[in-house]
Amino acid sequence: MPVMVQALVPVFVLIMLGHVLRRLNFPGADFWPQAERFTYYVLFPAMLVFKLGQARLAPSAYGDIAILISTMLLAMTVALMLAQKIWRWNGPVFSSVFQGAIRFNSYVGLAAGGMLLGDEGLSLTAISVAVMVPLLNLLCILMFSLVAGQEAIRLSQVLRAIATNPLIVGSVVGVIWSYFKIGFHPLLAGILEPLSNLALPMGLMTVGAGLKLAALRGASGPFLVSSVLKLVGFPLMTLGLASLLGLSGLMVQVAVLLASLPTATSAYILARQLGGDAPLMAGIISGQTLLAMVSIPLMLSLLW
Repeated sequence: MPVMVQALVPVFVLIMLGHVLRRLNFPGADFWPQAERFTYYVLFPAMLVFKLGQARLAPSAYGDIAILISTMLLAMTVALMLAQKIWRWNGPVFSSVFQGAIRFNSYVGLAAGGMLLGDEGLSLTAISVAVMVPLLNLLCILMFSLVAGQEAIRLSQVLRAIATNPLIVGSVVGVIWSYFKIGFHPLLAGILEPLSNLALPMGLMTVGAGLKLAALRGASGPFLVSSVLKLVGFPLMTLGLASLLGLSGLMVQVAVLLASLPTATSAYILARQLGGDAPLMAGIISGQTLLAMVSIPLMLSLLW
């Protein structure tokens, strides 16, 4: 437990530092949105290429990860459908509960995976992220089209967004780099390594800068259900599924960690664009990020 706390405390301190700096309007109002774009399009892809490019994972690991991640998402989707049968929320509210319970913050996941589990854990986390992101996007778009009363969404647009996602592109390039054992010339490594080192702290601070604590004033039943399912139910479910599939070791630790994460900040944008309950989504994102400071160490200490 002390080792886990020691690894996770810097993650949440950096998140809160970003929030405090934004509240102080330092270094300026325009800085944090641009910092988030820079992190998303430059720093994280560079880190993924560099870290995954050096990884030496067994080929079977990729298939095991894909099976476990797919099973996790399917199980949580079924659980959310059962929850909707009980509470019968309207479409926009259910869409926010759905996103809150199934999406994950990849910045927090990659940072926590690296700090807790080392470079091999970071590599497995990155591959898991590359598997989860397209599946989650497809699931959430399908859910919005069914419950939020939106016009038909073109599948080509969704696939294009997935194919151009910087996290997926960086992961695919890194895996190919590793598979063919290309290696990094010292000049290339000298560029990628400092960018890689900057990615996680900058990503965590932009998460904190994006928190909207005022949205918590409207916290309600849907917020509570979504948060309990995400921060408690999902990691427990994941551990059970891993046991049923006969998986163990570092891969299960990564999967449980990902399941324990607060929901993604990008869920707010999707809610606002596709007819979801955006204020509820903002509250779920901010509330889960704060609750995760307690729930992640607790869940991991109980389940690992």
